[in-house]
Amino acid sequence: MQLRKECWPRIVAIGGGHGLATLLRGLKRYTSAITAIVTVADDGGSSGRLRRELGVLPPGDFRNCIAALADDEALITQLFQYRFGSGELNGHSFGNLFITAMAEITGSFERAILESGRVLAIRGRVLPSTLRDVTLLADLSLEAEGVNRVAGESRITKAGGVIRRVYLEPDDVPAYPEAVHAILEADMVVAGPGSLYTSVLPNLLVPEIAQAVAASRAVRVYVCNVATQRGETEGYSAADHVAALEAHVGRSLFSIVLVNSNLDVHFDAPAGVELVAARFPPDVDYRVVAEDLVDPVHPWRHDSEKLAQALFRIWREQLSQE
Repeated sequence: MQLRKECWPRIVAIGGGHGLATLLRGLKRYTSAITAIVTVADDGGSSGRLRRELGVLPPGDFRNCIAALADDEALITQLFQYRFGSGELNGHSFGNLFITAMAEITGSFERAILESGRVLAIRGRVLPSTLRDVTLLADLSLEAEGVNRVAGESRITKAGGVIRRVYLEPDDVPAYPEAVHAILEADMVVAGPGSLYTSVLPNLLVPEIAQAVAASRAVRVYVCNVATQRGETEGYSAADHVAALEAHVGRSLFSIVLVNSNLDVHFDAPAGVELVAARFPPDVDYRVVAEDLVDPVHPWRHDSEKLAQALFRIWREQLSQE
């Protein structure tokens, strides 16, 4: 692996939701060579409404990532994240409407994301995993009903069943070419943190994205969530998270698993939410790195600074072994 002059890796971060934004917020303090690859399967809230009514790709996760990468998270970034609380715009965020309008003006969603990033002077770039309209489906085990298939990302975690498998429909969509290129050129590829089944996996279920990660010579890290998620990973250990990932996209896609080691924090967790135990069987074929990654204010989430520092320590260790 060839070290770039500024000695910082080109990082590709794959995911969606608040987890990806948390990661980006930490990484930008160290490097601007960041590419976020974001799922387009979101169909809830403001994004879902815009998707259904105007036929655009869901802008919400892109908005969060753009705001997280903003060079100065001051007034313009707060405006981008502002959510209307009444009237016909109730529930919509200004950033979602801005990106949607930008897509109409520029003629494409990807151009809208690029121009929105320029407005906020972001450190890095944000790309979709695919430009196709996709639906996330899940096979759920429901009490007394057997296995049912549920369609729609926002419905999966509300259905109350145990997720057995998730799918994209259609399942053969092409990846966004720039996303594939970024993965193949990366020095480090990071998946997570974020909702395993509804944020991380929807990107990797795009065949060319998973193929690019497998072919990449980058340091490849899966970041396990700090806490379990209701309706998605209740009762999961860290090893269960990895097993679910591998069941969908194959073994050895990520050679390093980064987990939280601080299980001594306490918080008023809702039912089904608990800190993820860093338990692994003795014969795993990936390296486990355990560090304190907990946000002291919100102990069910990652601390952006701790997470970024842990990843750069992994990077430096890999370099020292070259």
